[in-house]
Amino acid sequence: MKKLILSILVASTLCGCSINIHAPVQTSKNSEDQNIKAERQSVLAPLIEQDWQIKQFASAQLAASTGDKSQLGKLDNLSPEHLEDVYHQKLGLLEQLSALDDSVLTKDERINKQILKYQLQNSVDMYRFHDHYQPITAESGFHAYIASISKGRFNTEQDYRNYLNKLAALPKYFKQQTYWLTQGVKAGITPPKVTLNGFEDSISAFIVPVEQSGYFAPFNHFPDHFSAELKQELISKGRDLVKNQVLTSYQNFYDFMTLEYIPNARTDIAATSLPDGKDFYENRVQYYTTLPMTSEEVHQLGLKEVARIRAEMRQVIKQTQFKGSFAEFLHFLRTDPQFYPKTAEELLKEASYIAKQADAMLPKYFGKLPRMPYGIAPVPAQIAPKYTTGRYSGSTRDDKAGYYWVNTYALDKRPLYELTALTLHEAIPGHHLQISLNKELDNLPNFRRFSYISAFGEGWGLYSEYLGLEAGLYKDPYSNFGRLTYEMWRATRLVVDTGMHAQNWTRQQAINYMAENSALSLHNITTEVDRYISWPGQALSYKIGELTIKRLRKKAEAELGEKFDIRAFHDAVLANGSVPMSILEQQIDTFIETQK
Repeated sequence: MKKLILSILVASTLCGCSINIHAPVQTSKNSEDQNIKAERQSVLAPLIEQDWQIKQFASAQLAASTGDKSQLGKLDNLSPEHLEDVYHQKLGLLEQLSALDDSVLTKDERINKQILKYQLQNSVDMYRFHDHYQPITAESGFHAYIASISKGRFNTEQDYRNYLNKLAALPKYFKQQTYWLTQGVKAGITPPKVTLNGFEDSISAFIVPVEQSGYFAPFNHFPDHFSAELKQELISKGRDLVKNQVLTSYQNFYDFMTLEYIPNARTDIAATSLPDGKDFYENRVQYYTTLPMTSEEVHQLGLKEVARIRAEMRQVIKQTQFKGSFAEFLHFLRTDPQFYPKTAEELLKEASYIAKQADAMLPKYFGKLPRMPYGIAPVPAQIAPKYTTGRYSGSTRDDKAGYYWVNTYALDKRPLYELTALTLHEAIPGHHLQISLNKELDNLPNFRRFSYISAFGEGWGLYSEYLGLEAGLYKDPYSNFGRLTYEMWRATRLVVDTGMHAQNWTRQQAINYMAENSALSLHNITTEVDRYISWPGQALSYKIGELTIKRLRKKAEAELGEKFDIRAFHDAVLANGSVPMSILEQQIDTFIETQK
């Protein structure tokens, strides 16, 4: 993720290096120490730089977004030869990194090494497990994500020329992805067929008249200094490419998915049914938790958390004075119109109101805040039907804010009592705050600044929901029950994800378990279960990360007593960006000692 320069080490060396002409030996010793530190830095620094070069070689879009202008008009190369080349480069770098002696590294360098190794190992593992055979999930796929190329900067003629080149390259990009999907069918490596019901709608949403296509949108507005002739030329070329290259690619992909891919997708939902499936799933468990946990350990932890949260839910139900069983209360929440917005605008306005309340809590809980603001917008209509209830969409540009997406599809399935928890998780103080601060850490290497560790990020998001309770943002028992429902949602994930992928649970068994233990709408539950099926292990990161952060906070509170400062603790958690849980523990131990 981020680049660790030795700013702290250099500063401390300079502070201890006052020149004394009467002490030449001491000056020599300090100079020698500086040389040793510089030498140590050079051991890891070339490997970090090599990794960044490989990442940019692997992705034209990453290279372009980080300053390589030669890649601005290109899409990623997904040919078999290119992917294999990238794999071998990463494998070789991983071997070099593993052979590096930790004793010659500083403490910060050892952290860098551990995170870089974590990233490289995952890349190597995912190629070995043929992850590139599945560029789609139950939620969406490459065909939706690539549409973001129409959201770039369009200030100069060259910006438009680059965009036209990308549009021209889209058919090749689709063919390469379709090739990998075909390989997946042959190898039995596909999302389960049941999770692809309605998937074709996310493709047909892009097959519209040229002028209505999002890909044509940049040609509807031009900078004022463009001549009429230039505008007309760009419009003509853009219309031709969208019609004959882009829309044709989507139609061909639609035909492929409906006629060939979905009918031949695998029928077993478990990751363990894939080739090397058992090893693959245990690998995913450890990757997403960043801890040496087994699927069975995660499953048992989930059962304990579900029991604990269920008890808290009963106490909140008592506060509402509801007369009836737990199941009847859930039915009441799912069906009573008072809990649901009537219009998309009402839902977005309520989310905005909650977000501003959350903004106001920040000075009490954080010493350092990001400069980047955020907006609130609906989930894009093309992907909304099968998309999760909300998500944070970060920005890769300094002139564009991040966005908290709220799903306005099927309003009768979007309960308002869950909206506070959702907002705290996706916007402030959750993903927007954490990710924006992460990008501002310019003292860290790029491989840390521009990556995301799910256990940290999602654990922080869930912890942020809990912070809203301390800040008094849950105004009534129903919104607090919504918070507990979201926490239960993450706890049941531990049970159903491991259940389906390692313990022969059926899809319906997972749906029933979540429905019996949370107030999530059945639509959301079904969408979520299909997500877990097609994205094994990722759902485990939330609860594992949150429990780790809470445990570390209790440890700091116990050891520091009156010296504990919640603002300083949160700043310490976020100070080094997204890190594995084992490294976070080291950081908080250092924080405790420093505060003492």
